[in-house]
Amino acid sequence: MKLHTLRTTTTGHRARGREIGTRFADQVRDVSARYLAHFEALRISETTVRDIVAHSHDALRDWYPALVEESDGIAEASGIEPWQVAAVGARTEVLAAAPGQGECTTAVHAPPSGGPPETIQTWDWHDSLAPDGLLLSLVTGTRRRVKLFTEFGAAAKIGVNDAGLGLHFNILNHRCDDTTGGVPVHAVARRVLEEATTVAEAQDIVASATVSASTVLTVATYRDGHAAAASLEMSPSGFAVMRPDTDGWVIHTNHFLDPGLADGDTSTPESASAERYRHAHAVRGAMTGRPAPARAASFCGGHGAAAVVCVHADDSQPGHERWSTLLTACLDLPGFALEYRAGNPDVAAREGLDRF
Repeated sequence: MKLHTLRTTTTGHRARGREIGTRFADQVRDVSARYLAHFEALRISETTVRDIVAHSHDALRDWYPALVEESDGIAEASGIEPWQVAAVGARTEVLAAAPGQGECTTAVHAPPSGGPPETIQTWDWHDSLAPDGLLLSLVTGTRRRVKLFTEFGAAAKIGVNDAGLGLHFNILNHRCDDTTGGVPVHAVARRVLEEATTVAEAQDIVASATVSASTVLTVATYRDGHAAAASLEMSPSGFAVMRPDTDGWVIHTNHFLDPGLADGDTSTPESASAERYRHAHAVRGAMTGRPAPARAASFCGGHGAAAVVCVHADDSQPGHERWSTLLTACLDLPGFALEYRAGNPDVAAREGLDRF
């Protein structure tokens, strides 16, 4: 995956969208075409895609209209129809029509004795869908500064703001996921980054969104020398908050942890979600108090590239069934920065992480 960078001070959402669409028109058009082909490969008809996207766009317009303006601005400047960009922004909602496995692992430490959070996440996805990714630095209308990683056309995935809040993102699957087209979960992540300064404020934003697909946002904050964190699980059937263990670690993969929501979990064994969760728990002590590259090495637990948190593409499979770890990311909240490496944690440990 090639990472592209945009630092913009444009505060208007539609103008910012046009800026993204003008600068990265080729990438926007390419990613949109790839997702539409992916939906077709999953046997989701264009009629169904367009219906879900239209309802999601309407739900977003009611809930946070600024991001509709940004999405439409991207489409306008890149020369494609608004629904084609919105289909990437609502790709999790469309994929609820053909639920499958998800493979991301997040671990966040909020030291009980004080100090900044220590975080790490893998983003595991189809390499055929993400030849390019975006590192975006923006300023909101209230002068809040945000830095994030995302796909072209999606509002946000992993990020930080200058109020000392950071966010990780994992997909979930629940039997109540449907095709009604709720507020896009990537837009929920973006609004948290733009508006929240505490875990409680993030929780209120997440709880206010009516979603049709499941996701967990793991939020961390740092202020006055103390860290806080929680995983915010959301699905059409409800919302739950998972607090850190007594040692300060909160870990999430791709299955629900809340007992009530877990009853409807539809994650598949092929995702190795439970195995990755156990692995992250087992190595969490070795990750404590270490800088990002050493944290990435400890995340592998001595297994290097063979660790279960390093997902490798099976080239014998078609693109829509092929997964790999495309990005490893850590959040530096005191430094208002993302530390990242395209590739798995073993690559990040050996080659180091860049800062954005």
